[in-house]
Amino acid sequence: MEPLIALLVGFGLARLVGVAGVDVLDAWLPSLRVGLAVMFLFTGFAHFHHRLRAEVVDMVPPVLPRPDLLVTLTGVLQIVGAVGLLIPVTALWAAACLILLLIVQYPANVSAARRGTRQGDPIVMRTVYQLVYIGALALTLI
Repeated sequence: MEPLIALLVGFGLARLVGVAGVDVLDAWLPSLRVGLAVMFLFTGFAHFHHRLRAEVVDMVPPVLPRPDLLVTLTGVLQIVGAVGLLIPVTALWAAACLILLLIVQYPANVSAARRGTRQGDPIVMRTVYQLVYIGALALTLI
């Protein structure tokens, strides 16, 4: 739920700034990219936060090697993707790569839900959130 809130707040604030006169944000598309960037920065930094890292590592399916390294890698990719969304020349590539990342990470969400880890929501809500994030990223590809 927190990533969705970050997305909505980031989008809403960017739209307000755009309406207030900042031309670069005076449209829904750049504001959506800002909202998504805020969300991915939020989730990416959670991979490194001392209180959350262990919970994120627990989400990795047990069959995968080096869950700590995978969490570090996905955290870095989310942060890099967030920055890429804010740079016009890289925004499309960043959105496409983040869609792919969300798809690749989805089995970890399923595994975490089935194992009842502390991090996250039941599988139905996880799926809905993933689809919302993928849909929002897909909108930026238009």
